[in-house]
Amino acid sequence: MSEASFESICIFHILDGLRVGLSHFSQQSRAAVVYAETQDSPPRICDPQGLLDGHEPKLRDYYLYSSKWRGQEVTGSAMPLIDEDEAALDLSGLITLGTRSRSMQYQMWFTEQHPNMCSLGPTKSWLEYAAGLISQNFETRNVMSLDTAGFMLQHCANHAIRDYIVDERSRYGWLDTQIRVYPFLDAIIGVSGTKEEGAWPRGRIVVVEPSQLDQVRFVCRFPIHEQPRLADTKHVRKLLQAVEDSGRVLVSDGSTMLGIAIGPMPGAYLAAQFSGTHGFLWIKNELVCTFSDGRFHSSNLKANLVQLEEQLLETDMSMETQHTLLQIVSLMVNRVRDRKHGCTLVVDTSEDSFVMSGQHFEEPLDLQDSSQLKLACSLAKLDGALHICHDLKLHGFGCLMDGRSVPGENRARGARFNSALRFTAEHEDIVVVVVSADRPVSIIKNGVELTALCHFSQIGGFKRPPLLQEWVMS
Repeated sequence: MSEASFESICIFHILDGLRVGLSHFSQQSRAAVVYAETQDSPPRICDPQGLLDGHEPKLRDYYLYSSKWRGQEVTGSAMPLIDEDEAALDLSGLITLGTRSRSMQYQMWFTEQHPNMCSLGPTKSWLEYAAGLISQNFETRNVMSLDTAGFMLQHCANHAIRDYIVDERSRYGWLDTQIRVYPFLDAIIGVSGTKEEGAWPRGRIVVVEPSQLDQVRFVCRFPIHEQPRLADTKHVRKLLQAVEDSGRVLVSDGSTMLGIAIGPMPGAYLAAQFSGTHGFLWIKNELVCTFSDGRFHSSNLKANLVQLEEQLLETDMSMETQHTLLQIVSLMVNRVRDRKHGCTLVVDTSEDSFVMSGQHFEEPLDLQDSSQLKLACSLAKLDGALHICHDLKLHGFGCLMDGRSVPGENRARGARFNSALRFTAEHEDIVVVVVSADRPVSIIKNGVELTALCHFSQIGGFKRPPLLQEWVMS
């Protein structure tokens, strides 16, 4: 096999595996890489789905008009990371990670930074795995291992989370630790999928460094010979009932359950918060990721209202009013999602608000008043839409949305979604936020769903990645 063929196959398998894995951990993701095999090689780029489109000027200036990116030649077996300050590639909306190695002198990986990510750390660890596999395969030149390398990158969530946790705890000073992260991650997934008397788990489990257990304020402790193993998910799930909806937590040393405690926890502790069908993983007060459906995810589970914010910026409302309105809608959407019922919010940005068909008030509810905002959240349970106007008041509830049929209707999405498409197609100053009972949020304007995902085509086998200079010119 020629050098160019090996290079093409290696880049294809690893980049495709990375893309698939990140798409499972986050929402749909793309990946790209700029690399140079030797110290004198011209930079090449592999960006099959157009992730770097629009960044050509910066990439041209950085790679073609300067050679600082090459750095010092690597001759040993190490694979040092390129410091972000050294890289100085500040590309908006992208996560980047660069490495150097003996077999691949320069690599810079890119992927999307989704606005609702808990932390960038696990994704950066994933990019580091991809860079490591490129270096290993270029070192051995064994084409038989390439398919396995791509498959491995599709299933790296636990490993990426574990590596990030270890790195973060090391940064806090816990280099010599007795906590093993993998068993804790396995226990989280096991407990999260275990019902007790038909109920999903709720409560908090905290893992504390054994050397700091004397600083934990225990309410009760279990005898050594009666401490349940963390791996016994059925037993741990039963114990979790004792701390449900309370300030108490279950405390573990990473191996067994030690007892029940209250108050602040010492050191760089790990915490899993179970909230029914989903949950959150923390290092101290830093959110690492979430978990649901037997998997970890990068999403913070908060509604992404970026498209609504963009629409508000185009109105004549003051910046203060826009900000307050966005906060009100965000709070209502997240409250509804937590309560597991759907709703529809009609955001009317026109100064001349029209009267919707529905239930009205003698005086509109002032949504800047916390008590009236809570009432509005309760009214969202009723059938029909809430009508919110530019004056930051709720003018009606149980409102009906009607209109003529429009292209893009989807019967699989239900009446709320399709009614919103029809209604906004006939009212220019209306933005409708549709919250489904199973958590997805759609933002609709002018008969178009602004939050619709763009479905990128699958990556097929491709030729040798082009030179960066050719890519910029084309």
